[in-house]
Amino acid sequence: MWLGLDLGTQSLKAVICDDGMTPRGHGAVTYPIAYPRPAWAEQDPAHWLAALAPAIARALGGAKLPPTAIRGIGVSGQLDGCVPTDLDNHALGPCLPWLDRRAADALPSLAAHACLAPDTFASITGQILDASHMAAKIRWLDRERPGAARFHQPVSFLVAQLTGRAVLDPAQASTTMLWDLAARSFSPALLSAFAIDPARLPAIERADAIAGVLTARGATLTGLPAGIPVAVGTGDDFATPLGAGIATPGAVIDVLGTAEVVGALSPALTIDRTHSPLVETHAYPAPGYFVEHPGWLAGGALTWLGELLAEADPAALDALAAPIAPGADELSFLPALTGAMTPAWHAGARGAFYGLTPAHGRGHLVRAVLEACAFGARDVIERLDALGVATDHVILAGGGSRSRLWAQLRADVTGRVHHIAAHRDTCAIGAAMLAAVAAGAIPDLLTAAQLAPPPIEIVHPDPSAAAACAAAHGRYRRLFDALRPLF
Repeated sequence: MWLGLDLGTQSLKAVICDDGMTPRGHGAVTYPIAYPRPAWAEQDPAHWLAALAPAIARALGGAKLPPTAIRGIGVSGQLDGCVPTDLDNHALGPCLPWLDRRAADALPSLAAHACLAPDTFASITGQILDASHMAAKIRWLDRERPGAARFHQPVSFLVAQLTGRAVLDPAQASTTMLWDLAARSFSPALLSAFAIDPARLPAIERADAIAGVLTARGATLTGLPAGIPVAVGTGDDFATPLGAGIATPGAVIDVLGTAEVVGALSPALTIDRTHSPLVETHAYPAPGYFVEHPGWLAGGALTWLGELLAEADPAALDALAAPIAPGADELSFLPALTGAMTPAWHAGARGAFYGLTPAHGRGHLVRAVLEACAFGARDVIERLDALGVATDHVILAGGGSRSRLWAQLRADVTGRVHHIAAHRDTCAIGAAMLAAVAAGAIPDLLTAAQLAPPPIEIVHPDPSAAAACAAAHGRYRRLFDALRPLF
């Protein structure tokens, strides 16, 4: 049996898979995230470690298996976080997760570096220069909270706690703003521009390589026997499509979690060099490149709205929105609660409702939020099309994929057939695949991905909703442009 761990933004999930990558047991433990001030977010890594043993125990209980049944461990999880540690990988402060953009003020001072000119930077990294990424956070921490000997992403931090080794796979490294995609190594010019010594970063190894074995400390944290091999692991943006069976181009993955991540595989290096780039290009654990948008607050925005409406049940929120016609009676929402990610990247943007009248009720608010997130997916798919990346159909994964309303709404907004993945926690399944390949039970990730089951449902666009969805998408785009001066 293979254990896959998904270190998410709001919870740690554990899934136990058999040799056919069929889940046999699930467990999850939630933890908080703090927002100390606007544009700031923090998370205590101690919460992640405390979640390990109970999540794994629940998965073992569901599978009716003893701890000795686990033959390998794979770790995946949130990207763009930054954990400052000492040389023994002990956290020296909170993680600055992907939601945190406090480092935005530090980026203009780097403009003199030639490698950070937009065209040059994009050509090297395939990324958008943005404070959400790790290099900017390292620079901020060195200036404001000095003393760290090493900086981890959340996944590499967790792997270090389990094995004692600091390792990172190329896909995660390609999200740091320091990775040269063509050279397949950290860029000396970018390291110099951000004043980062590469010795303070984890070593680079393949995601499906063995990072080490579970140490005595790792055994204590997990409740598993020491000596189990642990894979290097990768980020959730990459493990999720892998667990959904995406190892060759053609399908778009849309992950409906706290964030909504949308992307597709490209066999060749493809970079968004438009005047307003929207998608980024990353290395992928399997062959090719993953061209994606790293996500906007989607499920997180609905959670926020549910708290305001005193309605915590997602199904109840769906019931409020379901009777509302497409377009929400001309009520629009900008999903920029932590800065805008669509229809353009802008750290200074904020969320907004526009078009409110006395005729609008709670259901209109929910419908407007759901539609705005779907509009973001449409923006990304249109950009992928423009770049020549295949977008034949969409595979929905993540917790939100179980909402039939969300699926139909996205099919209507994008005009694409949507396949609902058989398992919503495909990130943890992808991590389990890494473990099985690392241990030699499966020959490679292409073979592992082929084990993914077919979709449980296929949702087709409703032609009668197309015109209303197109009009609402246009209003959302015009609202963003109109509010730009306030950003």
